[in-house]
Amino acid sequence: MIKIGILGNIGSGKSYVANNFGYPVFNADNEVAKLYRKDKKVFHLLNKKLPKFITKFPIDKNEITEAILSNKKNLKEIINIVHKEIKKKMKLFLNKNKNKKIVILDVPLLLENKLNSKKDILVFVDAKISIIEKKLKNRPNFNRKLYNKFKKIQFSGLYKKKKSDFIIKNNFIKNNVKVEIQNILKKIL
Repeated sequence: MIKIGILGNIGSGKSYVANNFGYPVFNADNEVAKLYRKDKKVFHLLNKKLPKFITKFPIDKNEITEAILSNKKNLKEIINIVHKEIKKKMKLFLNKNKNKKIVILDVPLLLENKLNSKKDILVFVDAKISIIEKKLKNRPNFNRKLYNKFKKIQFSGLYKKKKSDFIIKNNFIKNNVKVEIQNILKKIL
C-alpha cells in the first residue's frame, strides 16, 4: 500500500486535493468533528482537563475555541487527548484499506505529530497566500485569533515544501488540480 500524505498551509485546499485522487481518504478534521459529536470518552477526558470550558456533550466547537483562545496550554491539552484518538482511527483506516493500492492521508499535523513514515509520499498543496486569505475570510465561523494559534503550532509552508516529494499548485481551478494529480499518479504507479 502506498500512503500519500497531503501537506499545505491552512486553507490551501488540502482536503479538496485529497478527495480528487480517487483513492480512500483519511480526513483527520472530519474524524475530530466526529469525536466531538459522538465520543463520550473524549468528552470526559476534555471535561476533566478543562472543566471551565468543556461542559456539555456533544462537545460544542465554540467551547473548544474559547478554551484555546483563553490559554495556550489548553490547546496542548486538547491536542494530547484528541491526537491519541485520531492515531487510533488512522490505524483502523489503514487496516481497513490494507489491500488498496493507494490511500490518502489528509492530516493537518501529519509531520508535526510524526504520523508519517519515511516510505510515505508527501504532496504539498501550494496556494497563493492572498487567495487563501480571501477564501478563509469567506468561511462561516472564521476566527483570525484561532487561525493564528493553529498556524503557530504548524511547521512553515517552506519546510513542508522541502520535505515533499511533489508540489501541486492549487489556483482553485478544478481541471488544473486534476491534471497535476494524474501526473503524480503516473510517476508513482
